[in-house]
Amino acid sequence: MQKNVLKRQTGLARRHRRVRGKVSGTAQRPRLCVTRSNRNISAQIIDDVTHTTICGASTLGAEFKKSGISASTVEGAEKLGEIIGNLAKEKGVTQVVFDRGGHLYHGRVKAVAEGAREAGLVF
Repeated sequence: MQKNVLKRQTGLARRHRRVRGKVSGTAQRPRLCVTRSNRNISAQIIDDVTHTTICGASTLGAEFKKSGISASTVEGAEKLGEIIGNLAKEKGVTQVVFDRGGHLYHGRVKAVAEGAREAGLVF
């Protein structure tokens, strides 16, 4: 790997560890974890006490692909937020803690949060 790529990856891992030290999900208020790459984005709702994933959605999933929106855009991220919010409501989750995964709360990460809020999640 190139030096710059390794530097970015270690910085992201360090920021993610710092965020995870402060953010933890419980059964009453699970964690909404966002994972972002250059092309895709995924979100999971996780109960950290029992180490279980309650629900998850990705831009690679069938439900997202039906929308016809590009996965690497802010509009696609907002649609993913709506999908994960609706899945969470079906599972009985209304409040979550947002985990930005070491990324800035900006752009696609922010769009996922706004889409989830529009779907009815409170955080």
